[in-house]
Amino acid sequence: MAEGSTRVVYVALAGNTVIALSKLVAFALSGSSAMLTEAIHSLVDMVDQALLLVGEKRSRKGPDADHPLGHGMEAYFWSFIVALMVLVLGGFAALYQGANQILRPHPITSPTIGLGVLAIAALFEGSAFAVSFREYKRLVRGRDVPLWRFILNSKDPSLYASLLEDFAALIGIVLAALGIAGSSYLRIAWADGAASMAIGLLLTAVAGVLANETRSLIAGEAVAPPVMAELRKVLNADDRIVEILEVVTLHLGPRAILVALTLRFRPDMTVAGLGEAIRELTDAMQRVEGRVAYVYVRPAESSA
Repeated sequence: MAEGSTRVVYVALAGNTVIALSKLVAFALSGSSAMLTEAIHSLVDMVDQALLLVGEKRSRKGPDADHPLGHGMEAYFWSFIVALMVLVLGGFAALYQGANQILRPHPITSPTIGLGVLAIAALFEGSAFAVSFREYKRLVRGRDVPLWRFILNSKDPSLYASLLEDFAALIGIVLAALGIAGSSYLRIAWADGAASMAIGLLLTAVAGVLANETRSLIAGEAVAPPVMAELRKVLNADDRIVEILEVVTLHLGPRAILVALTLRFRPDMTVAGLGEAIRELTDAMQRVEGRVAYVYVRPAESSA
């Protein structure tokens, strides 16, 4: 994980800790089902951020006899656990709480307190999302990469998980506020419970996206198209290569990429020249993409 995405996780963890405590107090005073759902949401986010930090720490362990290519994919495993946490503890709990409130509605006693806490929570969540968003803009470096496409193509689960969770938290705050206002001021008895169920559906959708993206990374995902284009540009610029037969890439974690090449070199190259070419190609690839950790080259026989 890059230092930027580590900072994103710490900011989100600090914000969610304060927000969760505030929402729990507001629930105790107001009795709002949507407020309890939002408190659970923030508590789940706290645990998620802690698990992402665990994954980040474990993924930094170097190679050993059992893991000769390092432990980078630990980050993906812990991110998948995060997706399950969002689904089970967040989504399902919110749906249950909402259904219970709709079937057995009870009045909200202090709606003003609840709305005030939600307003403060919106400031914290907005600040956390702004930090994540700035990191996303820094990584795309002015390229026209929409946020949704970035999330789908990102190989750093800490960043895309924080972006999704922070954005979902902001939407959840709006839903909770609508539920409290509808139940208290418009006298719609089911509004508070409906808001909880809407938050549950939102969290279930976020969990689905997180699980699918992380599943793809665990299964072994290639580099993003812009990175592949840069690597191919290095190969095309080398006049010692006659033909590029195969370029295979694999993310070994957020910070490590394996590149396997099958190349046909000029037939007049010596063994020493071939070794020099491979070293120079490796250096050139690492210059254009710092995450390239391993480069394996299989020279193909010259065509007749």
